[in-house]
Amino acid sequence: MWLRASSHLEFQIPVPTPFLLMLRPRSGGHQWISREEYVLSPSVPAIEFTDWFGNLCQRLVAPAGHFSVHTSVEVETSTACDCAPGAPFVEVQQLPDETLPYLYPSRFCESDRFSEMAASITAGSLCGYDQCSAIVDYIRNTVEYTPGLGQLIISATEVNQEGAGVCRDMAHLGIACCRALSIPARFVVGYLEGLQPMDLHAWFEAYVGNRWYTFDPTQPNLQGGRIAIAFGRDAADVAIYSQFGDPVDLLCMNINVEQMPDPGGRGYLQNAYE
Repeated sequence: MWLRASSHLEFQIPVPTPFLLMLRPRSGGHQWISREEYVLSPSVPAIEFTDWFGNLCQRLVAPAGHFSVHTSVEVETSTACDCAPGAPFVEVQQLPDETLPYLYPSRFCESDRFSEMAASITAGSLCGYDQCSAIVDYIRNTVEYTPGLGQLIISATEVNQEGAGVCRDMAHLGIACCRALSIPARFVVGYLEGLQPMDLHAWFEAYVGNRWYTFDPTQPNLQGGRIAIAFGRDAADVAIYSQFGDPVDLLCMNINVEQMPDPGGRGYLQNAYE
């Protein structure tokens, strides 16, 4: 499917303030960026670089006063997420080097505290994809999804104790449990078509069967229509904006995702799977 997604952020800046932004998705195996727009108002110099997770980042100094960031993107993306029950566990010694950082505990995914719980949740499941599915089922059945209510980032341990959280928190718990079983798992932030209420969304991916698969504890039926913006160990790695120095006021953040007509021609994803 083709999606058009946009984000609009407005700030009140007290003094010139350094910002680090992460708002540009990359083309990859499941999405092709056809067109994008990135507008800073007032216009200021920005430097783009790629971080250690491969995300496109922009750094700038926002001037004092009203400052806004507007992005839009047109993307061809998959209509459904791949599912692979039975996909096998990959032994650590066989994992690609780039997956290894996603095995360790991180700030919000304390996987070293979930070994017994993860083993209990997945007892009787085939090692690999089926273990990840059992973890997602556990989270969906025991953690109340409370969209729009999560201002403070909480860790996997905290969401497991509180029994409620937003998409970000539920992804943290899924990641921690997967890593506790030596399954690489990474945090994803992006857009999801049809999300209610509309906002940026978070889910996680686990590496089984020699590739990454999508898992989303907030969705009863795993759906496509996703645009991944950034990947990391947890939410601390993928903040869409970080500011440094004196606090600034975020006046508004508007997110929109809608289907758009196929612009014609043979798309990248079509060719990729032929």
